[in-house]
Amino acid sequence: MTRASPGGRVRAITFDFWDTLVRSDTPAFRLARRIAVAEELARHGLPAEHDAIEAAFDAAWQRFDAAWGSNEQFTGHHAAEVVLDVLGHDPEPEARKRIVEAYIGANGQVQTDLTPNVVHAIEQLKAAGLRVGIICDVGLTPSTALREILDRHGALGLFDHWSFSDEVGVYKPDPAIFEHALDGLGGVAPAEAAHIGDLRRTDVAGAKGMGMLALRYAGVNDDDPAHGPEADVVVTDHAELPGVLGLAG
Repeated sequence: MTRASPGGRVRAITFDFWDTLVRSDTPAFRLARRIAVAEELARHGLPAEHDAIEAAFDAAWQRFDAAWGSNEQFTGHHAAEVVLDVLGHDPEPEARKRIVEAYIGANGQVQTDLTPNVVHAIEQLKAAGLRVGIICDVGLTPSTALREILDRHGALGLFDHWSFSDEVGVYKPDPAIFEHALDGLGGVAPAEAAHIGDLRRTDVAGAKGMGMLALRYAGVNDDDPAHGPEADVVVTDHAELPGVLGLAG
C-alpha cells in the first residue's frame, strides 16, 4: 500500500495509549497492585510475603511479555491466575474472583498524567475535521480501566472510536487491529490516516504495514532504534501534530 506523506491529506488519526496519551508509572502501578493483592490475600487467610508476591508479579509479566511478542492474548485475568499459581494458592471461587479483581483493578485507581499538550492538539485536529481514535495494546490493566482513566481527565469524549486489544483480540502490529480502527472511524482509507505511538515494533511497524502515515511520539519514551523501523515523522511534543499533518495556519 502507498503511505501518506507528511503534509498530505489526512482524514483520521489514531493514538497509542501508554506514553502517548497517558504517562505510564510502572513503580506506582506495581505498588498499587501489590498492596491490593496482599490485602485481598490476607482477607482470605492466604499467606504471602512481600518477596513472594514480587516474584509472582515478575513471572506474570514475563508471561505477558512473551505472549505480547508472539501476538497471543494474555490479559490481566491470565496474569492474576499466574500469580496465584506461583504463590501456590487455590482459593475458593468467590475469593479467587476478588483477588483477580484486585489485581486487574488496582492500576485504574493510580493517579496518572496525560502527556503534555495532547488534549489541545486533539481538539485542534477535531476542529479541522479529523476523526480521532485509539489503538491500544492492553497489558495487565483492562480497557475498562483505561477508559476510566481518560474519563477522569475529561478526555474520553475526545475520541470517536476505540480499538483495544483485549476487545479486538489481537495486538499491534497485526493489521486486524488497525483495520478495526479505520472501519470504526468511518471506513477511512489507510493512505488517508495516521497513527502515532511511542513504540517502533508495534506502533510504527503496524502503521507502515497498513500504509498509514507513521508518527512516533518521543516526548516520554524515545524508543531504541534496535526495536524496529523508524517512523515517517518523529515528534517530541503533541503541539507539533497540526503542522505535521498540514493543518497549521
